[in-house]
Amino acid sequence: MSDTRTYYHFLLAIGVLFLFLLSSCEDTRTLEVTATAYNSVEAQTKKGDSLTTAWGEQLQPGMKAIAVSRDLIQEGLDYNTKVKIEGLPGTYRVVDKMNKRWTNRIDIYMGNEVADAREWGKQKVNITWAID
Repeated sequence: MSDTRTYYHFLLAIGVLFLFLLSSCEDTRTLEVTATAYNSVEAQTKKGDSLTTAWGEQLQPGMKAIAVSRDLIQEGLDYNTKVKIEGLPGTYRVVDKMNKRWTNRIDIYMGNEVADAREWGKQKVNITWAID
């Protein structure tokens, strides 16, 4: 009986390990983009409503959110995609789309902190996200 119990525990352990490995095998994509920053101020956003994104989400200072150029949406950076940005802590969510004139670009939301956005400026960064 002890051998049977050991065998079943072994099979259970193998099954748990398999499920863990399967769940951690996410395909990811990394891309170099131009990253700028934006704020909830009317001069930088939609006139009359600086807190509502193009996808209808309400921005709130402190959110880890980005806008993406429309060409990146076709690359898999659609609404609510989670993105890691090289050099910044945490995970950001795609919640907004940029004007059609921009390509290969993200805009990092920095709440009402205009000075922080100006300090960030414009830089090249690598972004990484999971693909389906």
